[in-house]
Amino acid sequence: MSRRSGLATRLYQGEAGLNIIGRRRVWFGIAAGLVLIAILGISIPGFKLGIEFSGGNSFQVPASVGTITHAEEQVDAALGDLDGGEAAHVVSTQTVNGVGGSFYELRTTELNTQQSNEVQADLAQKFGIAEDQISINQVSAAWGDQVTERALLGLVVFVVLVMIYLILRFEWRMAVAAVSSLFLNLVLTAGIYALVGFEVTPSTIVGFLTILGFALYDVVVVFDKVQENTRGITASGTQTYSEAANLAINQTLMRSINTGLVALLPVGGLLFIGAGLLGAGTLEDLGLVLFLGMGIAVYSSIFFATPVLTLLKDYEPRIQTHTKRVLARRSTGGGRPASGARRPAARTGEETVDDDTAPSGPTDEEAAALAGAAPKVGARPAGKRSSGARGGRPGGGGGSRPSGAKRR
Repeated sequence: MSRRSGLATRLYQGEAGLNIIGRRRVWFGIAAGLVLIAILGISIPGFKLGIEFSGGNSFQVPASVGTITHAEEQVDAALGDLDGGEAAHVVSTQTVNGVGGSFYELRTTELNTQQSNEVQADLAQKFGIAEDQISINQVSAAWGDQVTERALLGLVVFVVLVMIYLILRFEWRMAVAAVSSLFLNLVLTAGIYALVGFEVTPSTIVGFLTILGFALYDVVVVFDKVQENTRGITASGTQTYSEAANLAINQTLMRSINTGLVALLPVGGLLFIGAGLLGAGTLEDLGLVLFLGMGIAVYSSIFFATPVLTLLKDYEPRIQTHTKRVLARRSTGGGRPASGARRPAARTGEETVDDDTAPSGPTDEEAAALAGAAPKVGARPAGKRSSGARGGRPGGGGGSRPSGAKRR
């Protein structure tokens, strides 16, 4: 292979030396640590539920009233003036850039209709604007419960359909590995989302369901190459199932990275430019979920899904027998030339495998036998001894006749 070959070419031909399957315990340990952090993030700080899920009210006031801190202070004061409104408080604030101009959206705990109208009138007086310039939205927590229930139902249906498809397309072990990768993707994305502190909105739920499709696509691409490389693997004596799967990862690694980058670029623009620079707060929840989910999907399809698959395959008796046969053949030095030098090996990213396709030389015993049977330099052929005369004529007196010949 030329030294000028690019990384993509060397990866595809299995010459980059990336031993991913051989270090699967490392990847499992990293995944376990990340899952633990995600669970702690979900449990300790918890999700910051939006009013769609927790219930509450939102007041939208023009940004011309002053800073967002000043607006939040005035809303807190108006809530404190309510009868029995000691428990009412502002939950979150954000700046929204709309078509008609910028405004502040201040979300509070749930209020009844009378309390909402009182806060609206009080804010109009404090800010010196008309009441119709302040918009009020009231959302019940029951609506968020319905959204959550339907999202969970959609997740169950999706997983069942994925299992059926993968079992029919590949096998049940690949289905288990793929679904495990999907759940890892969900847990890690949810944990990071909780740690960041963004509100959970209906857009967040939509984002979670969207990343499942992307994660499944990446896993199927890798598994399709694994199936191609391992078809009839037990008939071969030079490569184990894990080595063939590792080669498949090397061959699809650049494709997975390129696909992930192409998908992350527009999502990153949505998150960092739309929500960060332009202040479109309604896009940050969706953008963050998609960005995290797609990035983790690339990681999980390479460093988790395929290692889980090889772990499950190692428990299959047929694969166990094949692996033992390949390793036993290597330990005895089978297929080596008589000189003892190893032939060029087919690198699989995990171990060096002898190429047994070349013809093997004679053994030491055969070479010794051939050496003893070979004629010495200057010796006549054994079956055509001369009678001693030149030209092949009978010589005088010196030649011996065959034992059974008679004189004439």
